[in-house]
Amino acid sequence: MAKVEVKNLEGKTVKELELADEIFASKPNQSLLWEATKAYLAGLRRGTHSTKSRGEVSGGGKKPWRQKGTGRARVGSIRSSLWRHGSIAHGPKPRDYSLKFSRRSLECALRSALAAKFQENKLTVVDQFNLADAKTKNFAGILRKMDVNKTVLVVDDATNRNLELSSRNIAGCDLVRHHKVHPYHLMSHDRLLISEGALVRLEERLR
Repeated sequence: MAKVEVKNLEGKTVKELELADEIFASKPNQSLLWEATKAYLAGLRRGTHSTKSRGEVSGGGKKPWRQKGTGRARVGSIRSSLWRHGSIAHGPKPRDYSLKFSRRSLECALRSALAAKFQENKLTVVDQFNLADAKTKNFAGILRKMDVNKTVLVVDDATNRNLELSSRNIAGCDLVRHHKVHPYHLMSHDRLLISEGALVRLEERLR
């Protein structure tokens, strides 16, 4: 069975935690991770872009000049898409960019993301995030003790105001609760720093 060290906030190992092989020992499904990432990013798009078609542009009710005899091209409206201040031909309209991605596929992708972090030795488990105060400097020191020098995703299983205030001003550091973790969150950060309680709850959910 796969095992991982559990550390305290000083970076010292306090015990070992057994992990579920069906989650952390499995081969990551790269194509499923890509589909989950694509669906997540598509869901972030607002889709409120809009351009005016010929029927929506104000003005242009009168024909600029007569049809024949002027030597100029035939024009029916100054709001044609060929003219300045005219309409936009085949322009974007408001739409929904979200993609369908089943809950089962999402859970499989989350298993793959967790397995990838564990197998790449980029998963660090902390017993508890018991911060005495809400100071960014102190939490940055904790990250250094954990050998975190790039982007990091911090996952906890409970509301922690001190942790939230301490981590929000650190560049490349994001905090999320265990029930809101998405495969995109894991794959877009170099390291995963997760509390023991959050990891146990994730295992129970994904088994």
